[in-house]
Amino acid sequence: MMAFEQLPKKDWYSILGADPSTSVSDLKHKYQKLILMYHPDKHSADLPAQTVEECLQKFLEIDQAWKILGNEETKRKYDLQRHEDELRNIGPVDAQVYLEEMSWNEGDCTFSLGCRCGGKYSVSKDEAEDISLISCDACSLVIELLHDS
Repeated sequence: MMAFEQLPKKDWYSILGADPSTSVSDLKHKYQKLILMYHPDKHSADLPAQTVEECLQKFLEIDQAWKILGNEETKRKYDLQRHEDELRNIGPVDAQVYLEEMSWNEGDCTFSLGCRCGGKYSVSKDEAEDISLISCDACSLVIELLHDS
């Protein structure tokens, strides 16, 4: 179970003013700059309560974004989840497949399956545990990876 599954879907990258291609050191720099800007101690006492509340909310969001994106494992899982959400929006799932039905490739340590377009679906062993949708490398078809319950 991922730590952010219970939370409403947020784009943690946009909260830090970044995108998935931003390096971790740049993410850290953006985080540090924003966290100082929205830190509760930085606001004067004469600000309206609502503004203080909004700043605190923003501060907490920035902190949560960094907790997810600043950690290699949670960032990897979040990126996979984002990718999967994007795939869900592309269109219908072409087929449902169990991992056992895919071919194991010892050379690059991936499971793969041929697509009807001639391309292939491939997934690493680690990714197979975390994702359920895989896109073809040549067309827009998507398969759903079923897990034994």
